[in-house]
Amino acid sequence: MRKQVVHTPKVPSARVPLSQAIKAGDWVFASGQLGTIAPGTLAAGGIAAETRQVCENLKAVLEAGGSSLERVVKVTIYMVDLGELMEMNRVFSEYFPHDPPARTTFECRALVGGARIEIEAIAMGPATRASTTSTRR
Repeated sequence: MRKQVVHTPKVPSARVPLSQAIKAGDWVFASGQLGTIAPGTLAAGGIAAETRQVCENLKAVLEAGGSSLERVVKVTIYMVDLGELMEMNRVFSEYFPHDPPARTTFECRALVGGARIEIEAIAMGPATRASTTSTRR
């Protein structure tokens, strides 16, 4: 299996040693994205604005890797305050309106640069056939 580093200038570069994403086989593994609009600068306006920017950054990274938000199968969300979960969910639902990915959400003491939220994702790459079957009853 070949490993390819994914990078897009549409997302501010992190100040730590990491790749924005790694494409491995038919999968894209996106590093945790913050709500940064420039290196070291978070989107202003609270958890909703940060979540929106996180999702925009995640979208850009996935697209650079040949994937998309629609092809995400799993996300892990880190939040500083789970009291903001409902507000975060409202924005998250705008980006994942139908058949959202599997998800785990953690509350943590702190995130890099004073961020309130970080989201990492695993998505199917371009060669993986996408089809959704719902088992909801």
